[in-house]
Order: sequence, then C-alpha cells, then structure tokens
Amino acid sequence: MTSAMTYDPDWMTTLNAAFMQNAFLAGLFISLAAGIVGYFTIARKSTFASHALAHIALPGATGAVLLGVPVELGLGVFALGGALVIAALGKKASQREIATGTVLAFATGLGLYFARMSSSASQQLQSILFGSILTITDDQIISFAVFDVLLVILMAFIYRPLLFSSLDEPVARAKGVPTGLLNVLFMAVLAGVITIAVPAVGTLLIFALVITPAASANVLTTSPFAAMVVATAICLFSIWGGLVVATMFPAPPSFVIVTISVVIWGICKVVEKNRN
Repeated sequence: MTSAMTYDPDWMTTLNAAFMQNAFLAGLFISLAAGIVGYFTIARKSTFASHALAHIALPGATGAVLLGVPVELGLGVFALGGALVIAALGKKASQREIATGTVLAFATGLGLYFARMSSSASQQLQSILFGSILTITDDQIISFAVFDVLLVILMAFIYRPLLFSSLDEPVARAKGVPTGLLNVLFMAVLAGVITIAVPAVGTLLIFALVITPAASANVLTTSPFAAMVVATAICLFSIWGGLVVATMFPAPPSFVIVTISVVIWGICKVVEKNRN
C-alpha cells in the first residue's frame, strides 16, 4: 500500500493529464470569484453567512442526487434560496446572524434526511462535504468562466455603492444608497461563489477559500481593490500549490489546499502582531 507521504516520481506526467488541467483552470476561476467576494464578505460582517450557505446548499446537492439531476443545479438552487431568505429576514448584520443560524439548522437536517433516503446520495455525501477538484468537467469549467464574467460585469456597476454600504451601512442608507437591494444582490453573488467553490473543497472547507485569503489580504494591504487582488492571488496560490503538492506526495487535494491557505493566514497574523 502506498503511503500518503511517499514521493511520486511521475508527478510531472500526472500534472499534464487532462483532469489536472481542468483542476488548474477551475482553481483560476474560483480564485477570481472568491478574491472579489471574500473581501466584501468580511467588510459586510457576513463571514458566518458564507460558511452557512455552503451547508445550506447540502440538501440541494443530496436532493439532486435523489432526483437524478445535476448536483450543481441542486447546490445553486438551495444556496441562492438560502441567501435570499437570509437577506429578506436579516436587514441588519445582527439580524442576519439569527436568520442565518435558523436557516442553517433546518437545511443541515434536511440534507442528512435526503442522504438517508438514497444510497447513491449517501455515497456522494463525502465528495459534497470535502470536495473533489480532480473530477471537474469541461462543462463545469465553462460555467465557472461564465459566472466570473457576469460577476465582473455586475461589480463594475455596483462596486462603489456596495463598498460604501459595506464599510458604513448607516451612513450609506442615510445618503440614499439602496442598501436593501445591495444586500440581496450580494447574498445572491455569495451563493454563486459558494456553488462554484464547493466542488473544489466541499461544504465543510469552503471557508478556507472564500474568507481566509481575504482575511490574509486585509493584513497585507488597506486598499479595498488591492485587498481583492491579493486575496485572489493567495487563493490561487493555495489551490495551485495544493494541487502540485498533492500530486508530488499523494494526498487529498482539498486538505493540502486548505492547509496552505491557513498557513498563509497564520503567517500574516504573525506579521500583523509584530507590526503592532
């Protein structure tokens, strides 16, 4: 039996395989989306929501397997539905925490119930929870690219008011900024990012792609735009580096990806502490 830490001398050949190329492309598109949205998620104090939406999407994934429809469709429908419910019930950050926790509890129970109803859904549960970036298909790559294009176009229109409302919501509301609409739009975008990132690291580890790189970037720079760029770079380095290391020393890619992301965050926190 091959040890998880055994060096694979043929790792370069593996990296050139078609499934690895898809994984690298998926990492690029996921990083761009996570880098942009991750900054706003922290600024809007919605980190719990990002973690919760991944779990809220769980019954969508297990339900999709039960019905025989694409898992991504189920993920997207439930993530978006959960995001809109949270946005509708929680107008303020404190209210969103309560709404998020309530929806999360119900969705988690529903997801486990669906998994128990079908053996195939139960078998798929591990890949849903922990991700499987090495099985990304060409169709998924195309959907990731389309999502990123739509995200960039949307951000071009709402960047300034979204940033204003994220940094100072009461003042933005007093100035006539449609904070309610922006909150709904942002939660919908966050649901989209969760949907495309779950195949890479799963619902349990999604925090390490959406939030952790953005938290590291906030330590390294104070400019919002620069923070998004740095967060994207950190996320991309974590995914690509994780894929390379997991190929050289056979290990679950999602574990290595998350480990790299967390190590970078730890280093940034040490830098921040020494700076102060």
